[in-house]
Amino acid sequence: MPLPSFNPDEYHSQLDAKASRFKADFAAFGLPEPEIFSSEPLHYRMRAEFRMWHEGDRVDYAMYDPADPRKPVAINDFPAAAAPIAEAMPRLRERLNGSEILKRRLFQVDFLATLSGELMITLVYHRPLDEAWETAARALATELKVQLIGRSRKQKIVLDRDWLLEEFELDGRHLRYQQIEGSFTQPNGGVNRKMLAWTRTQAAGIGGDLLELYCGNGNFTIALAPLFDRVLATELSKPSVNAARFNLDANAVDNVTMVRMSSEEISDAIAGGRQYRRMQGIDLDAYRFGTLFVDPPRSGLDEATLQLARSFDNVLYISCNPETLKQNVAALQDTHRIAAAAAFDQFPYTHHLECGLHLVRRQA
Repeated sequence: MPLPSFNPDEYHSQLDAKASRFKADFAAFGLPEPEIFSSEPLHYRMRAEFRMWHEGDRVDYAMYDPADPRKPVAINDFPAAAAPIAEAMPRLRERLNGSEILKRRLFQVDFLATLSGELMITLVYHRPLDEAWETAARALATELKVQLIGRSRKQKIVLDRDWLLEEFELDGRHLRYQQIEGSFTQPNGGVNRKMLAWTRTQAAGIGGDLLELYCGNGNFTIALAPLFDRVLATELSKPSVNAARFNLDANAVDNVTMVRMSSEEISDAIAGGRQYRRMQGIDLDAYRFGTLFVDPPRSGLDEATLQLARSFDNVLYISCNPETLKQNVAALQDTHRIAAAAAFDQFPYTHHLECGLHLVRRQA
């Protein structure tokens, strides 16, 4: 797959082709007409990372063409980047080229932005970072008005904080999310808001208690919690769990219990398996789960979680991989039907497509 090209004139035809493929792939499961949620055709990506190419005294952003992975391609701009990233890229490159301390053995630059306008830049080096670097980096961070982090082997220097605060409106609520450097965050902020709104629409009126697996920093948890009596949310990544707890407090959500466990472990616990120390104080029998929400990694749901899903009246499934989603839907076909579907274009100009399904248990 070559380096992407960003032509807004071709965007909607490319999205139509992806949507058609999605509908064809799931036609055998009685897929209802899906809602298709488009992206902004430019400046949509909230995360970006670039290798830094050194030639003579100059350093430039570079990407690698998969067709020729050994040859870096210097780039002047990145049209997919969100506005804070796009505006900072040329200014950062100019400052790096004017500072031997900052550019020496600089290997990579990572950007993380928010819809609310915050920006974090991580500079990754192949050398130890010293006081001289920190002095120069602090001046750079002040000039660019960004959060700045330096990384090298066994080193992480945080000049102020290693997180951003994302803020946006959703269905009349002002939501706040802590986003930690190095942890997963949704790459397309605008499409993420559409994903949250669609999922809330599907969950509206169901009531009861919600079990959420792979909750990350609470992206969906915060949006869905007001629609349910109680929520039990699980996540394995410790930084993500910490961010989720911060976000619950920041949004005054008080009906969620967080537990740091894998989907396999919580599935085993609910099935009456072994006792888990992390479940102490949590009375599973007191929950009245009617809805399961999952947003798994590309590998999809494991067998234990699929077995767990069979017992739920409603399964809300967000997938970043239509292939494993298709496999999981086939495994649940005897117990659940597809009541609603959606496609979310998180990654324009690529073959990737995020999908959403509302599965409802079949009547006996």
